[in-house]
Amino acid sequence: MSDSADISVLIVAFKSTGTLAGCLAALQAQTRAPREIIVLENGSPEGQRVSADDMPDGVRLVESDENLGFAGGMNKLVGLCGSRWIAMLNPDAYPHADWVEQLELAVLRYPDIALFGSTQYCAGQPGLLDGAGDVYHVTGLAYRAGYLRPVSLLPEEGEVFGPCGAAALVRKDVFDGLGGFDERLFCYNEDVDLAVRARLTGHRAIQLRYAAVDHIGYASSGRRSEVATYYGVRNRLWVYLKNMPSWLLWVTMPFHFAATLLLSWGAWKSGQFKLYWKAIFDCLKAWPSVMQARRESQRARTVSALAFARMMFWSSKGLLTRAPDVRPYDGRIVSTSPAQEP
Repeated sequence: MSDSADISVLIVAFKSTGTLAGCLAALQAQTRAPREIIVLENGSPEGQRVSADDMPDGVRLVESDENLGFAGGMNKLVGLCGSRWIAMLNPDAYPHADWVEQLELAVLRYPDIALFGSTQYCAGQPGLLDGAGDVYHVTGLAYRAGYLRPVSLLPEEGEVFGPCGAAALVRKDVFDGLGGFDERLFCYNEDVDLAVRARLTGHRAIQLRYAAVDHIGYASSGRRSEVATYYGVRNRLWVYLKNMPSWLLWVTMPFHFAATLLLSWGAWKSGQFKLYWKAIFDCLKAWPSVMQARRESQRARTVSALAFARMMFWSSKGLLTRAPDVRPYDGRIVSTSPAQEP
């Protein structure tokens, strides 16, 4: 066995001076060292930028004068790394001491899998989950499973729709083959989009129980910030229109529209009603770009619309309660023969 795992840990830092030190300290204390750790200072304002002085020995700092978004920032880091596997880690996520070791063991257990998610606990609230994989509902809504739910609901290891980008492991050749993150999304839902495109091309994802991090969440943007609301709403619609296959788009569109209307009520209560609808209309105004993205996604698709429908979550109650959707892994690889639907 080599001295380090064939894993590059990549961190996009934006206004992360209050959290990054703890994240890097947790990485320094790993039972199994990654091959490399690379941090991107992603155009933070003056006074909120991390510098080379903040980097422990062995951590490489890359700096950008402009904010590339999480999507562009992570793409930049992936282009610089030299490992077979990339571990994305938010600067406000603190990996448990055996996180890298558990990721490496998972790769050995599942040689045909290219995407893995970590268990996320709420930092400072040990009795609560922060996430147990991303769920993609048939309405076209995605959510982080188990968010702010009791730890007792943590499922066993198994197949999940996709990993949350706060602490995900992805095989580099698969990430590159998918074209990386869609930089048109900038931030929020870019990990969902990547997972959807991976599933559309026959890849599967495993949610790991014992590869774990403590995650603050929204540390740089704020959960109800204008940035989080705008990009979360705009990109939700963008990802849906871009990726939902053929007839599934038309079958699910009434439900997506109804969900959009219902969620606007929450935006009204939080004083963000105008911003919510601006995000929707900005997505629709970008129709040529959305349709170009859709052509790219559907050209690459190798699974049938029916097979994709089976990958999604269909429970209305589960959607409302953020229930996990982790399924037993049967060891089969989804067929990657060309899809029949247009």
